[in-house]
Amino acid sequence: MANIRNFVIIAHIDHGKSTLADRFLEITNTISKSKLESQFLDKMSLEKEKGITIKMHPCQMKYKLNNQEYILNLIDTPGHADFNYEVSRALKAVEGAILLVDVTQGVQAQTLANLYLAQKQGLKIIGCLNKIDLTTFNRDDIKKDVSKILNINVDDIFMVSAKTGEGVEELLKKVIDYVDEPKNLINKPLRALIFDSKFDPYRGVLAYVRVFDGEVNANDDIYLVMQKEKSKVIECGIFKPDLVVTNNLKSGEIGWIATGLKDPGLVKVGDTITLRKYIDDNQSIEPLAGYKEPQPMVFSGFYPATNDDFEAFAKSLAKLKLNDASFTYEPEANEALGRGFRLGFLGILHYEIITLRLQREYNLNLITTIPMVPYKIILLDGKEIFVKKPTDFPENNQIKLIKEPYVELKILTPSKYLNAIISLMPNFRATQTHLETLQSDLILVTYELPLSELILDLYDNLKSASQGFASMIYDILDYRETDVQKLDVLIHHEKEESLSFIVPTERVDREARKLTTKLKEIIPPQNFALAIQVARDGLIISRETIPAMKKDVTGYLYGGDRTRKMKLWKKQQRGKKRLASIGSVNIPPEVYHKLFLNKKD
Repeated sequence: MANIRNFVIIAHIDHGKSTLADRFLEITNTISKSKLESQFLDKMSLEKEKGITIKMHPCQMKYKLNNQEYILNLIDTPGHADFNYEVSRALKAVEGAILLVDVTQGVQAQTLANLYLAQKQGLKIIGCLNKIDLTTFNRDDIKKDVSKILNINVDDIFMVSAKTGEGVEELLKKVIDYVDEPKNLINKPLRALIFDSKFDPYRGVLAYVRVFDGEVNANDDIYLVMQKEKSKVIECGIFKPDLVVTNNLKSGEIGWIATGLKDPGLVKVGDTITLRKYIDDNQSIEPLAGYKEPQPMVFSGFYPATNDDFEAFAKSLAKLKLNDASFTYEPEANEALGRGFRLGFLGILHYEIITLRLQREYNLNLITTIPMVPYKIILLDGKEIFVKKPTDFPENNQIKLIKEPYVELKILTPSKYLNAIISLMPNFRATQTHLETLQSDLILVTYELPLSELILDLYDNLKSASQGFASMIYDILDYRETDVQKLDVLIHHEKEESLSFIVPTERVDREARKLTTKLKEIIPPQNFALAIQVARDGLIISRETIPAMKKDVTGYLYGGDRTRKMKLWKKQQRGKKRLASIGSVNIPPEVYHKLFLNKKD
């Protein structure tokens, strides 16, 4: 195993991870320069469109140094906080990490978050400044910052330009020299950790694995330890970065196994693959340490635009779950929207990405409800329930106590924006708990606040207050007592459950007026006047009316007595009243989309 190195690139979003991976592919001739595209490892159209990495991407490279050929298994990782679970899974499959910092931005919140994850895993970490082709300003200060957080000498920080290639080959040599080689445990029973997976219609579930012990070959009978599931290896191989069949994986290697299993639910990220013969011989196979189950904290209802698409939607979710183990889903039904699922996400960006992937990769036309956090409610009889949607909220006369999730939010900002941020945060029910000067011009300020304040518009407000220079990370703390109210929306005097929402009591009147105003703008007019109301405990607290569509019933008249026109207008009014008494309102899907966009803005 002396010639194998397994490593990741970790960084804050937009600090150049994917571009650095491109240069590694070029230097090692893994991909010819003529075929190399920008963000080559980012295979999803969404990744290229948004310019960010969403999924981890493994790739094997070969590089010759001092007449020795080395196998380099690289995993490119996402940089956004919502995809920390992806990063944590990649870190368990490797021995080393490159911590990449944009020299024009310096250390950011997610830089620290990813660093802490790598240190917790015990990885060898190489500090590196990127984009040195853009500026020489503040270069030395940023080097000092990185050396401080890594506790290494300033001279040990690498300076590269992933765009031009300057310094990149020296960095690659450092990986070979500094990162530990995997332990040679080929003589032990097979243990391979599943760190990712995807579905192939011909080969079943493809498990992405790091082989820690033993080896696996094509046609081997395998056993999934946690799932207690048996199968046979159809094929196995490595990432180049496309799937290449080798039909053998040994201890220390990163690759894939075609399990032949057609049920996506049988293969779980974090499970251990071993050989069936060890189980049949009653050998005790200790599963590898897997992953802590991700904790979705943002929930939204998803419904196919037509009920005929429900089964296709359910199958699509099962397949997508293989490729993203961090979201959850459970079936639910809505009187207005029909059958669907309630999905759980790690954050709002995660919500947006999953929504777009379902639409684009699986050709689904979906209606989504406004995202909300889960609430813990203690009833008067002592029973404790978790509520993930407004319709499940009990009546106020049944509730003893309501708790909502709180987070610890860390904001990293240049000192000149600190006052603007401190002025901003009380608007989001935030309490400052700590303030620390990391370097001369870099402040780390810590807050505790409800998660519900964070998920929709805090990020945009923070960027505005800091002119884009501040960054943030957060961790879930606990559930704390809160004062919130459920507001019901009535359209034409009928409760529209899909539009119910939860707000802090102090904002009830403001949010009610805001919602009725918005609904008046986006709901199409009917042939009769349409009342839009928001109620709390059955009491109407805000109302708007959409005027009826008008038809010119007197257009054909000219001159003469006005009484004829009056008669026609009165007849029209009587007709509209009759329609209003018997009419019903169908809210088109686009209303839900527009309403959510408004919530984000």
